Amino acid sequence: MWRTKITVNVGFEKQIWDAACVLRGNMDASEYKGVVLGLIFLKYISDRFEDKHKALVAEGDGFEEDIDEYTSEGIFFVPSGARWSDIASKSHTPEIGVVIDNAMRAIEKENKRLKDILPKNFARPELDKGRLGNVVDLFSNIKMIEHGSEKDILGRTYEYCLSMFAEQEGKRGGEFFTPSCIVRTLVEILQPYKGRVYDPCCGSGGMFVQSAQFVENHSGNISNISIYGQDSNPTTWKMAQMNLAIRGIEPNLGGYSADTFLNDLHPTLRADYIMANPPFNLSPWGAEQLKEDVRWKYGMPPAGNANFAWLQHMIYHLAPAGKIGMVLANGALSSQSGGEGEIRKNIINDDLVECIVAMPTQLFYTTQIPVSLWFLNKQKKQKGKTLFIDARKMGSMVTRKLRELTEEDIKQIGDTYVSFVDGTLENEKGYCAVVDTEEIAKQDYILTPGRYVGIEAQEDDGEPFEEKMARLTSELAEMFEKSHELEAEIRKNLEAIGYEM
Repeated sequence: MWRTKITVNVGFEKQIWDAACVLRGNMDASEYKGVVLGLIFLKYISDRFEDKHKALVAEGDGFEEDIDEYTSEGIFFVPSGARWSDIASKSHTPEIGVVIDNAMRAIEKENKRLKDILPKNFARPELDKGRLGNVVDLFSNIKMIEHGSEKDILGRTYEYCLSMFAEQEGKRGGEFFTPSCIVRTLVEILQPYKGRVYDPCCGSGGMFVQSAQFVENHSGNISNISIYGQDSNPTTWKMAQMNLAIRGIEPNLGGYSADTFLNDLHPTLRADYIMANPPFNLSPWGAEQLKEDVRWKYGMPPAGNANFAWLQHMIYHLAPAGKIGMVLANGALSSQSGGEGEIRKNIINDDLVECIVAMPTQLFYTTQIPVSLWFLNKQKKQKGKTLFIDARKMGSMVTRKLRELTEEDIKQIGDTYVSFVDGTLENEKGYCAVVDTEEIAKQDYILTPGRYVGIEAQEDDGEPFEEKMARLTSELAEMFEKSHELEAEIRKNLEAIGYEM
């Protein structure tokens, strides 16, 4: 017996997530992810098509089924039978899974950009068709008038669901999602107004989404940036394609998923901006096959850790005036093992390292590994100097386990960087310091910000030291006395019920 249709009005991403979770049942997050994200994408492209279709019908010239009318405006053509209205009408039939799979195939056939990207496993027996029908109903009833454009709300919903799936999938989730506040910090400093933007391990495409958002927020045109990326995970690569399509971004992510080290899909690219959150401490990464690779200008990275392989790969792909913003585990700041110290020394001496930001803990859903942001610049304005920022005390807890940088935190870091570039920044004990390369050399080329910014000065409370110590020791003695009294009382109570200590 098929369930009665539900009617749920949802206005923003959390409501969509919460409602969808009720329908999840016992399905693993990794499986459910494909269902939810695939349907969000299908709803998006179908709604955009329907809007244009209605407009063409109203014009009365008979062009409503002409594919060129849609593709010329960057709208995906959705053939009859694959439109959301067709799917919604069959939401509570046993064939709903087959209907969705066929719709995905039909859309791919009409839109070359989507070939082999869309999920087509909705008909699998283990997917409860009653629950699937309820999910379809859920997305049929999304109301977005109060919350911005459909493109915006569905884009935000897609990104929000990605973050929630990352949290639920644990370590695996970190493979496709970088917390938004980290990405926004990278973008705030790099400011990619125009040019080629590249991410060699792009995950679900968050770096590109935020870059485009930055351009739009500053009244720019996203057509002024060109997107290049790559990812080795086929599922993640497809998620990125859908995420970017929803945002109206046309990327070049290569024709397929591939390992960046062993199969560089953009070998001749010289990017203006590179933003990345590569897998932390990746091992193995193909070092044996790449011993003589042209990318290792500063030294052969160790086989047991890809951190400096990622860094050198990015430097290799920089344009003459290019910049890098990337996330690295803190070990890369000071490690001497496997030649990493020598590689770091060579990069520093080439005057590429512009800024290092030590980040707070608990920013990631998937790992407690402490991280820093590295910013490299081929044309540093402040020659022979590096800015160190200790942001470990920033951010606020949004859940018991998760911290986020606030907009004010991100702006402060960005403003600090701008002041450094302008030459107007004054060192602030415990927060920031501008350091000459000569000083870094004296510290064995270690880049840990705390080593340079020092400890924040403690405010003097005006109480003389001798008086403070006398007061504190007196308070401590009282506490000891009280603890002895409590101990005696506990022993007495235990003896009363037949237990001795």
